[in-house]
Amino acid sequence: MNLKEAIKASPYASKIRQAVSGIQFLFSDALGGVPVRSVRNALATRVLGLNLAESAQLYRWREIRAAKNITVGENSIVGLWSSLDGRRGITIGNLVNISSEVAIWTLQHDHRDPEFGNVGGPVVVGDRAWLSFRSTILPGVTVGEGAVVAAGSVVTKDVPPYAIVGGIPAKVIGQRNRDLTYEWSDAKSGAPWFI
Repeated sequence: MNLKEAIKASPYASKIRQAVSGIQFLFSDALGGVPVRSVRNALATRVLGLNLAESAQLYRWREIRAAKNITVGENSIVGLWSSLDGRRGITIGNLVNISSEVAIWTLQHDHRDPEFGNVGGPVVVGDRAWLSFRSTILPGVTVGEGAVVAAGSVVTKDVPPYAIVGGIPAKVIGQRNRDLTYEWSDAKSGAPWFI
């Protein structure tokens, strides 16, 4: 029996999992405040296991859970104080702009369950999508390519490609131009290195 099997068979398995999860959470919390973006990005990749494209930028975060289940694509930006819950998986495409204080959740309590259990699913954010300030994406949602989620919106259902959605719950309120040609890089972003 290897160590993993021994821990699983232990009567203390639940307590051990909780302790490990707590340590990971505290470490992630500490890394989120590292004041040098290049160092923070490197630690998030090497220590937390976040799959972060080399050209992606991860600003100081509020919370990252299960980083090993999160992928951030080329030239994408995750804004200040965002929360990424990777417990069921998050895939963020290329050239995605996730503004400050956005929350992406993949797991939540089930209000219909008499034992208040968990339900959830992975979240996918397509290329060139924009999740604006303080928007919230709930479990199992796909935000289509080029879509825009308005500030303060709560997305409970899939967003079609190039749709503009807003409100609580978010509904389609417009369409975005499909001829997007913009490219950006860290050099063009104008953001200081310490964010």
